[in-house]
Amino acid sequence: MPELSLLLLAAPAILFAGIAKGGFANGPTFAATPLLALVLPPAEAVALMLPMLMVMDVTALRAWWRHWDMGLARAMVIGALPGIALGALLFGILPAAPVKGAIGALALIFVAYQTARALRWIEVPQVGRSSAPLWGGILGFSSFVTHAGGPPAAIYLLSRGLDKRTFQSTSVVIFAVVNAIKFVVYLGLGLFTAETTVSVVLLAPVAIVGTLIGVWAHAHISERAFFLFAHVMLALAGAKLLHTALTGG
Repeated sequence: MPELSLLLLAAPAILFAGIAKGGFANGPTFAATPLLALVLPPAEAVALMLPMLMVMDVTALRAWWRHWDMGLARAMVIGALPGIALGALLFGILPAAPVKGAIGALALIFVAYQTARALRWIEVPQVGRSSAPLWGGILGFSSFVTHAGGPPAAIYLLSRGLDKRTFQSTSVVIFAVVNAIKFVVYLGLGLFTAETTVSVVLLAPVAIVGTLIGVWAHAHISERAFFLFAHVMLALAGAKLLHTALTGG
């Protein structure tokens, strides 16, 4: 039976992750894993978070069904496959800190770049549509190792000029497929335990409620405010990842 301290800490973390997943294109969902790592070994924290993310995926898919750009989603998922394979090969060997630091730095650079473009300080072409496999590969690797696939996905999707519904829906379907693939690999690596199963059953309602809150919030926020929030969340996620990498905290 999971300890009460784990459940008390995990519940708000998963609620927050569900809100980000349901309404804000994943946002800083990665933050839930470090919180779980406060009371669990890192591998167990990663293993517990994946089924919770999948519960959120199923809930979000129903809300955002068929509003996605399937061409973008397919390209990123295909790109994610070698990234997932590399993550599986290096899982437990490669320190997570350098991965977090690199993803965090990329996220901050992208936000600075987008801000400079919006203020007309620079005129530089956006990330090309053909780069989807590249960003998908980064997404697959970082998602497999640390569940930090949100920033690379946001970097690519925010550059495509999608409306907020398509942006959100495309993100949802990408991670639903990526997480399902990761689940099979995690299972093969023997990362799941009986205690993981019990924790998932107990915490699944929290994940569902959080995701539904996110869906509701998305519908009540203007498109301009949504993308401003998405960029702010990307910057915060990048800063947190970089800080974690540099300090080990």
